Amino acid sequence: MLAGAALRKTSTGHEFSSEYALEEFVWGNLEQLFQLKPVARQHPAKGEFCDILAVNNKQLSILELKNTEDRYVVQQLTRYYDNLLDTKPFAQQIDYNLPVKLIALAPTFHRHNYIDRKHCKLDIDFVQVTVVQRLQDFYLQLINVDTNVSTEIQIPYQELDINSTCRNVGAPPQLLLDWLGAVPGDEQIAILKMREKILGFDARVKEDVEAKKIIRYTGKGKIVAEICFEKKANKPVVFLWLPIPSSLQGNSKEQVSRVRLWIEGACVAHVAHIPNGLGKMKLQSEWDLIPADKRPVLMQSLSYKSLVPVPIHWYKRLRESCNISNYLEFMVDLALSRWLARI
Repeated sequence: MLAGAALRKTSTGHEFSSEYALEEFVWGNLEQLFQLKPVARQHPAKGEFCDILAVNNKQLSILELKNTEDRYVVQQLTRYYDNLLDTKPFAQQIDYNLPVKLIALAPTFHRHNYIDRKHCKLDIDFVQVTVVQRLQDFYLQLINVDTNVSTEIQIPYQELDINSTCRNVGAPPQLLLDWLGAVPGDEQIAILKMREKILGFDARVKEDVEAKKIIRYTGKGKIVAEICFEKKANKPVVFLWLPIPSSLQGNSKEQVSRVRLWIEGACVAHVAHIPNGLGKMKLQSEWDLIPADKRPVLMQSLSYKSLVPVPIHWYKRLRESCNISNYLEFMVDLALSRWLARI
């Protein structure tokens, strides 16, 4: 199963939305692309960070990835080579007596790159990165500029049809389109419909992009929703200002605060009160991937201190709303009604 990717449209076609998105995709598909096994990402070596370390029969490959042309990629790889030979990390996986392969990936290479490589004692492969579209499908194409040998794999990406979900409001910010590129089509539509409902509800609700990290929906100084990006999951994360789970039990007074929604496709699977950031909560399935001796004691509760979010059926019972067919739509309506009550 190929890892997903976030792409963005350009004047000439498509490209990865960021260097991180390119690295994420290559890391997830190293074996298909280079017949390499992953060792480490962003590995620190003497104060510098190597994008990707990988091996084939214990022979080390160092990959440096660029989403745009870069004049200094040869110098970077040279420093990484020297630093790693000095420190020799991952000695059980890497045989440092074997020659090290150095690979630079970029959409284009500057003439200075060729000059630097010509006078460098190390062998460095230049691999050109291109996103190719054929009908509705997208492919990552890698071409070794010296041998002209190419490799190609499909990118699980669905181009957004914003016309069907943005009829009554303006086009989404490019940042949101970049984030949505790697999620399934039904989830794309669900989030865009949520945005349309929020912005179409009241002219006082505005959409703001903050520091390319948060898309916030605010009216009269009160927040309705936020969309952030979770790098590890490579997908957007939705927060709504809703009654928090712990305030819905017994005779507690309802409190409205920031609630994260775990969206799967077009459905909400889990919720949790997370006052700020992405929080430390993980799904039980994510905790299960961590060795038992390295994970904390997991006690599920309605509190924001819990390390496991609340299944949506818990929240349904607390809201006494068990007959709702589209819980995402209901929760957006609930967030908007609570926003009106607060302004």
